Amino acid sequence: MSLTYTAGSLVAARGREWVVLPESASDMLVLRPLGGSEDDIAAVFPAFEDVRPAEFAAPSPTDLGDQRAAGLLRTALRIGFRSGAGPFRSLASIAVEPRAYQLVPLLMALRQRTVRLLISDDVGIGKTVEAGLIAKELLAQGEATRLAVLCSPALAEQWQGELREKFGVDAELVLASTVTRLERGLELGQSLFDKHPYTIISTDFIKSTRHREDFVRNCPDLVIVDEAHSCVAADDAGQGTASSSSNQLRYELLRRVSADADRHLLLLTATPHSGKESAFRNLLGLVRPELATLNLETPAGRAKLAEYFVARKRADVRTYLTKEDGLSDDSLAERTAFPSDRWTKDEPYKLSPAYRALLDDAIAYARDRVQAAGEQGRREARIAWWSVIALLRSMVSSPAAAAQTLKTRSESAAARTAQEADVLGAPVAADSAENDRLEGMDVAPGAAESEEAGARLLELSQRAAELVGPAEDAKLKALTKHLKSLIAEGYHPIVFCRYIPTAEYLATQLDGKLGKKTKIAAVTGTLSPQQRLERIEQLAAESAEEAGDPAVRRVLIATDCLSEGVNLQHHFDAVIHYDLAWNPTRHDQREGRVDRYGQKRDQVRVITMFGEDNGIDGKVLEVLFAKHRQIKKDLGISVSVPDETASGVTDAVVEWLLLHGRQGSQESLFELESHQESFDRIEREWSSAAEREKTSQSKYAQRSIHPEEVAREVAAVRAALGGADEVRDFALEALRDLDAVVRDPRDGSGDFTAQAGGAPAGLRDALAATLGGRLIEEDREIPFRTTPAVGRGEAALVRTDPAIGAIASYVLDSALDANTPGPRPARRCGVVTTDAVTIRTTLLLVRYRFHLTLPSRTGERQLVAEDARLLAYEGMPSRARWLDDEAAAALLAARASANTHEQLARNQIGRALDGLPDLAGHLTEYGTSLAAELDASHRRVRKANEEIVRGLKVVPQEPADVLGVYVYLPQQPASTVSGAEA
Repeated sequence: MSLTYTAGSLVAARGREWVVLPESASDMLVLRPLGGSEDDIAAVFPAFEDVRPAEFAAPSPTDLGDQRAAGLLRTALRIGFRSGAGPFRSLASIAVEPRAYQLVPLLMALRQRTVRLLISDDVGIGKTVEAGLIAKELLAQGEATRLAVLCSPALAEQWQGELREKFGVDAELVLASTVTRLERGLELGQSLFDKHPYTIISTDFIKSTRHREDFVRNCPDLVIVDEAHSCVAADDAGQGTASSSSNQLRYELLRRVSADADRHLLLLTATPHSGKESAFRNLLGLVRPELATLNLETPAGRAKLAEYFVARKRADVRTYLTKEDGLSDDSLAERTAFPSDRWTKDEPYKLSPAYRALLDDAIAYARDRVQAAGEQGRREARIAWWSVIALLRSMVSSPAAAAQTLKTRSESAAARTAQEADVLGAPVAADSAENDRLEGMDVAPGAAESEEAGARLLELSQRAAELVGPAEDAKLKALTKHLKSLIAEGYHPIVFCRYIPTAEYLATQLDGKLGKKTKIAAVTGTLSPQQRLERIEQLAAESAEEAGDPAVRRVLIATDCLSEGVNLQHHFDAVIHYDLAWNPTRHDQREGRVDRYGQKRDQVRVITMFGEDNGIDGKVLEVLFAKHRQIKKDLGISVSVPDETASGVTDAVVEWLLLHGRQGSQESLFELESHQESFDRIEREWSSAAEREKTSQSKYAQRSIHPEEVAREVAAVRAALGGADEVRDFALEALRDLDAVVRDPRDGSGDFTAQAGGAPAGLRDALAATLGGRLIEEDREIPFRTTPAVGRGEAALVRTDPAIGAIASYVLDSALDANTPGPRPARRCGVVTTDAVTIRTTLLLVRYRFHLTLPSRTGERQLVAEDARLLAYEGMPSRARWLDDEAAAALLAARASANTHEQLARNQIGRALDGLPDLAGHLTEYGTSLAAELDASHRRVRKANEEIVRGLKVVPQEPADVLGVYVYLPQQPASTVSGAEA
């Protein structure tokens, strides 16, 4: 007759101990190895295999470890946990340690039955991590079963890497370039979005009618939308423009997706307003329809919005969980290392005489073309206008861009109407602030729109081609000087250009000019998004190979295909704007790639180059950038410049240039009567946008989650799982104790290397399975890195890395098995004489198991979770005086101040082990109390979701496992100690 085992109980089978999981049935047990992971789960049939109840054996008094034994065993145990008992089911299984402020959106999400959030934190704060935390948690809880991320194609690979490396979610890329391959693997009638549970989808690709309908029909129950502001349009947006049409298609798609009230939806954007109140309202309507018409001027309206909207600037989270946030002390204070400021400087350059003459002739040609076209009709006038702007912009960019543009037919020349000319000409000539319009916009535009102009333009093109190189290109010469200066100061700069020919020209011209130890690479729109990332990583790897040489530097030449979305802060720390953008928001986007969380420099350098005598740059800087900077200085934040505002200014600059020539008149641009009304309107619009942004800082401040609530959960998570520093210290100590050769450069990076050739065979085999057999067989150095993004043969210093797991498993298994051959870093017992205590104190490492009943939208889930706790008492077991948790944890830092006689140690540990039965009542009481705390924590986190809270249960499984017993003796004569405790 077979026994019935409850979930959480221990059984012995196949030569080891297992934990019974809730999925078990009377004739089949689903088991997880004690201390094992989800990957080790097995099914056992008691009718055919020997299964018997198991009790966790007490430690042996003859197997004593040193002063570090308790800490190593505790960390090894905690690293093995993949199913923590707290309210956050996923935090034990992710490869990133979230900042405390990044838990706020997660807490907001868990209070909703159907999660609907607009996450609008500032650039560089970590919206991807915040969304990933929510997605992983919903999947872990069973609240969601499938996931789709909608983003621009340029960011798809980055999203895929973030989800895989940090959250263990392996998502399939659904792009124009992958869909054919994916569809080949479908069965008849099967949907692409049904077969693959986790997908990352290009918003451009999904706009097509066929795929859009398929996606809506088979849409996952969890959708994340990146750069969500590009998916809505203002009610008064210009009709017929490429931007408004694209936005409208995306908006229609999201409107249908959000119409399912049971679908989880996360909208991410750093610019929810974008200067348009109606666009913001449309965005809110996607979150919940009633938010679109909410009266945000009332406290009740703002309180309602706060349940679904989080928007914080860097200043809000730079220091968090401090007394200033309303906490009683700074014990949990977290300081996030954003760069403190940007060092900015505008650097002018003057054209060489030959270049000046070429530009004057180009302006004269442009003036003639605009005047002639104006007499031919509106269509011809608009074609000529965009051709002229393309000509002038490429002319001040570089000789290479100028030569290319002068030989290329204008994009707008094929237009049949004036409106079509604007649609075709504007994207390649202007600088849109909209991120989705960056892709493909770095090609050199064309200027030729008629055969009659061909000869004149060809002559200008030939003259431009003759001006390449620093002798005639003063701009290039100035760039070389700035780069040498930055390199000498230890910086790794990115040079941003407007056009592909300019970037390629600079890469060629700078090669060998910046010193032999400087590595240069160019990244433009000619490369696919994946190839761009590979090119950057290759540049970083090349310079890393010579990292021991302080003179090694890297310089990246890039177009605006990298100005949004791609994170570059780990490799670069300075920005040079080689080409002045015609919208200051573009500069913010470029600088935001390096000025963000993770940047090691406290100050990012920014240099803006401008031609003081080319008739264009100086006026754009004077009008657009001066205003933008003043608003940023006044508000402490950057206000996005609407495209209409920027184009209104630049149109006036070009008109002024054509009217007055490069030298111009003595009149200021603003003093021209013909433009005064336009400038007044622009000034009003921009000031109004700035005022709205200033008001929204206080109006939409995140108030639904109080810092005190975050602090409580952060403390609980850290107590249960530890932190990144603990993992690194554990790996270092354990590898050294296991006879690996460890090299810690102590260079501030936290990285180190280890050779495992001398380690026990069991550990070598485990590492070979995760890192590659050849690496271990040839005893090569294994890099251990603090970043979760590691390559083949490298290990990440995070609890979920397979190599760290292998080390932890070996340390734990060898501690539990006294017969393990070779070194054993952790032991289950220890006696230490130390000045850290004044009376005999005993530390217990106890493992608790809990049976959790967690209701969800998809049904009730039964789980078994584990928790490791340190309990300490003073005196003898029969008269134990129990210490609080903080005092117990402090004992891990105690160090031996004198040797302990071997016989004394055995006597002391023997008494402690003999007294364990006297402690059983307290251990059970502590487990019951811990279960009550966990129950309260689950209810607290989900307090607004009564349906979920109603069926929640947390039941401790008895008895608890005493893994370790460690006795700390005060430093005094052995006879005194022995007599006192005899």
